[in-house]
Amino acid sequence: MLKDKRLFLFDIDGTIATGEKLYDGTKELLDYIEEIKGKAIYITNNSTKSLSDYVKKFSIWNIKTEESQFVTSGFMAVRYLKEHFPEKKIFVMGTQSFLKDLRQQRIQVTESVEKDIQCVLVGYDSELNYSKLEHVCEILSTTEAEYLATNPDLCCPAPFGFIPDCGSICQMIQNSTGKVPKYLGKPAKEIIDYCRNLTGFSREETLVVGDRLYTDIACGIAADVETCVVYTGEATREEVKNTKYMPTYEFDNIQKLFEAVRG
Repeated sequence: MLKDKRLFLFDIDGTIATGEKLYDGTKELLDYIEEIKGKAIYITNNSTKSLSDYVKKFSIWNIKTEESQFVTSGFMAVRYLKEHFPEKKIFVMGTQSFLKDLRQQRIQVTESVEKDIQCVLVGYDSELNYSKLEHVCEILSTTEAEYLATNPDLCCPAPFGFIPDCGSICQMIQNSTGKVPKYLGKPAKEIIDYCRNLTGFSREETLVVGDRLYTDIACGIAADVETCVVYTGEATREEVKNTKYMPTYEFDNIQKLFEAVRG
């Protein structure tokens, strides 16, 4: 039940904000979570920003956060690469901010086609160009490098509608190479397992809140926790009627969720 929730795992884009606009009710809900001695963690498949970038972004909204409150698909990628490819050469297609973050974590990143590349990692790249796509296709077509991607999201919310996300980029690559990546962000349940281990809250105390069924809600289902969809992003009520990723709760927006949680 909503009154039992203490750990709130929020998607960001399309759920609590779009671009620079914070949705009504978000601050009130965060204040409520603090009052009940709960915890808000932001789980996002957007790998264009570093953890410090998100702290700065939230400060513009007068929301005080710490880097530990953000678990991005890029963060999960770092954990995976350190475990499976320590000190190995990784070709990465992503934003300069993402690449900088990986290098700071001592990941051996390259942006060119070189010998001994052990893995290809594709992220949501708002700085995408055709040369990057060519490099990925060449490596995947001529080597046995493992193919990873940060997230399967097909589109990302924008103030005017939607723009292509990492999943759409990977579809282009698949059409050319026949290769499909292993996705490291949502809906992989490891991201929720990490948050629960970090905070110590139980499954019954955890709620995943998002706007996308096949990532946010599917992630919660995979981790066996309750979920909530809000209709401020990609999902529609018609899709929810026919989905295999059925949310536990549904609300028009964060404001309505806050009102229900407060009771």
